Parts: sequence; C-alpha cells; structure tokens
Amino acid sequence: MNENLYNDLKSGKSGNFFLIAGPCVVENEAMPMEIAVHIKKITDRLGIPFIFKASYLKANRSRSDSFTGIGMQKALKLIGQVGTGLGIPVLTDVHTEDQAEMAARFANVLQIPAFLCRQTELLVAAGKTGRIVNIKKGQFASAESMQFAIQKVIQAGNPQVMVTERGTTFGYHDLVVDFRNIPDMQVLGVPVVVDITHSLQQPNQSSGVTGGRPDLIETIAKAAIAVGADGIFIETHPDPANAKSDGANMLPLAQLDSLLEKLVRIRKAVY
Repeated sequence: MNENLYNDLKSGKSGNFFLIAGPCVVENEAMPMEIAVHIKKITDRLGIPFIFKASYLKANRSRSDSFTGIGMQKALKLIGQVGTGLGIPVLTDVHTEDQAEMAARFANVLQIPAFLCRQTELLVAAGKTGRIVNIKKGQFASAESMQFAIQKVIQAGNPQVMVTERGTTFGYHDLVVDFRNIPDMQVLGVPVVVDITHSLQQPNQSSGVTGGRPDLIETIAKAAIAVGADGIFIETHPDPANAKSDGANMLPLAQLDSLLEKLVRIRKAVY
C-alpha cells in the first residue's frame, strides 16, 4: 500500500491536492474514528485523497502539566484501527528512533516534527521502516536546506519522502509562511505539503500555552492551493476551545466541508 500511495501522491493521480487531517492528539477512545469518518465523507464526495493524522504523544509541550496523551500503545492502536476500519492511510509523528519502529506497525506515514528535522538518527530510523516519511521543515530552516534531510531518508534505502512547510519563526511569538518555499522544495523531487494550522501558531506565550490565528486558516489554505502545494495539512476538532492540545489554531470540524469546497474550486481554476 505504501509504495502505491506514495506514487499516487507524487504524481497527483487524483487531479486534486491531497489532505492530511485529523486532531492534534488522541484524547479518548471514540475521538479518532468519529473525526475520521466525518472527514472521509467530505473527501470522498470532493475527490480529495485523504490521510488521517493524529498524534499518540505530544512530546513538545511548554509546560510540564500540559496534556501529552492517553498512552502510546493505546493511542497507536486507535490510530491503526482508523486505517484498517476505513481503508485509509494514517499518519502519526515520531520523536525517537524506538518510536519510529513502534509507530510503523500502525501507520502508513511517519512524520518528523519540525524541531527534529535535522536529527540524523531519527530520519534514518524512520526511513528504514519502509513507511512514507513526511519531514516538517524546521521553523529555522531554509527550503534549500531540506535537501539534506531528504537525502538522509533516501540514503537509508527509502525514496518515499514528503516535506511540509509550517512557517518560519518571525520574532519570539509569531510565524510567517514564505510561499516561495513551495516551488523551492518541489524542485527537490518530492511532494510538498503546507501545514495550514501550525503555520498560524503563536508560540512562546507567557502563559505557557501556544496561541494562534484560526481566523486566517482559510486565507493561508487558499494561498497554498493557488501556489501549487501538492497537499495540505489541517488539524481539526469538533470543539477547539476545549481541545486538550493546540486548540488555539485548530479548525472547527464543522467548517471543514465549506473550506475544502472552496479549495477544490481554486484548484480547478488554477490548474
């Protein structure tokens, strides 16, 4: 499944952008399947290839009392059940070499967090699993420098690599998206994704809780499709105000249908 999936994503076989979407983190047993079913109904109708995403562990938290998950094994099994139950690919992020091997038992795509995009041993371990590897571009990294992260995975024997733009640090509390990065990374020969919701984070708040600009989700998403992103990444939740992680920049699930309809129209107009 992985090789065919990657080839389809890279070639744009569907004629549409692809969508990586789901909650920030698994919060309870029912959540992953409920959200995935909702998204799949929309993407099936609109002809958008869909990869479900959810984290089984939030390792990068500002405060020690922040929610990190319900347990790695339990959350991974729930993510895996979404894939097998709905017949769709699933993605989760990994933080250590041991986690890469463990997560590969349940996920089709392993994601390297932006702040770990230079970690050689992690990239190699993810590559050796044979899963598709999605590397988020560090908030500190240039588009051109991502060629070296890609090479680490390929040299591990795995050509199935994607890269994701998620904004560049602009001062201590803000990020900006440089849309030149999309074509600049596409010339590296891999699919390029734009992480819409994380690009709108406002990190390092004095409260220890990350802020965000969800009012700009539609703006950034439209721009990403207009400049030719191969895929987009959106974290979505039925009730972001009460989400246990990253609620400040997530899209309310009820708004996803309308947004994707607009993006499909833009894609058709541009291409």
